Amino acid sequence: MNRFEYRSPASFRWVDVFALIRPAQWIKNIVVFAAPAAGLRLSSLDSLSKSALTFAVFSLAASAAYSINDVVDRKADASHPTKRRRPVAGGRMSPSTAIGIGFALLLAAGVICAAALPPSVGAVLVLYLLITLAYSLSLKERVILDVILISIGFVLRALAGGFAAAVPTSEWLVACVFTLCLFMGFGKRRCEITMLGQDSNLGEHRRTLVRYTPDLLNHLLTVSAGIAVITFLLYTMDTAGHPSAFPKQQLFYTLPLVIYGVFRFAMLTELGWFAGPTEIVLKDRAMLTTLILWTTCALVIAYQKSIFGPAGIAGYFRAMN
Repeated sequence: MNRFEYRSPASFRWVDVFALIRPAQWIKNIVVFAAPAAGLRLSSLDSLSKSALTFAVFSLAASAAYSINDVVDRKADASHPTKRRRPVAGGRMSPSTAIGIGFALLLAAGVICAAALPPSVGAVLVLYLLITLAYSLSLKERVILDVILISIGFVLRALAGGFAAAVPTSEWLVACVFTLCLFMGFGKRRCEITMLGQDSNLGEHRRTLVRYTPDLLNHLLTVSAGIAVITFLLYTMDTAGHPSAFPKQQLFYTLPLVIYGVFRFAMLTELGWFAGPTEIVLKDRAMLTTLILWTTCALVIAYQKSIFGPAGIAGYFRAMN
């Protein structure tokens, strides 16, 4: 059996479906909760449920994009040291089956979006899908533009979360998401080059890797990391904002965690231990611990009145006394 031959329906395996849709990558869609959290809407059951549905919609849409992308890239993936294990590239699933699964996921996402979410979320979803399709078919071959488009995709997720919870998404939040994702996107390219080593056929795996030299990526990582950290600092120091926003100035004191996380991420991309940002975040204990600590600090800062106010812990102990 050659590498593009696929199994008969009798040997069709659900494990290949899960490998195709990559549910581990759904963690990326957690950015939809950023605007509702900043707007103090996560304590509202309605806002929380709509944010969760938005997370589900973009997870289904992302999996559909992976399915289509795996079909488009099946020949290049077949010669890649890790991507060749994917169902389509490995010959365990036919391209037509993968496309069918992708369209089924898109249909499910569309139904959920139309039935339970505001039209603005649907509009953002359509724009996200168009950009993703353009990326898969052509624009992923454009150096630097490819990472910019990926970052825009995360910005669209953040905007969709804000629309779902009916909370404004500040320009500072958009800037923070965009610059951080630029940094992580260039980090992913650095991981790929480190993993492939001195392979003379880099262009067969991803055409842009021929022009993404290690020196260029190191420079782009340094610049984007600096921009991301400065953007975060400016966000915390900005005194303007919506009246209902949490006291973001206190986020300034989480700067050591931010610096550590950014620097460790940059270090791990150099070492080549992981295939990309998702693996770094989920499999490196120090990164995962840092992320959990920062998220906990941010939530405590945002909801300190609810936690320590009359209706929270302080009120509970006063009632006990």
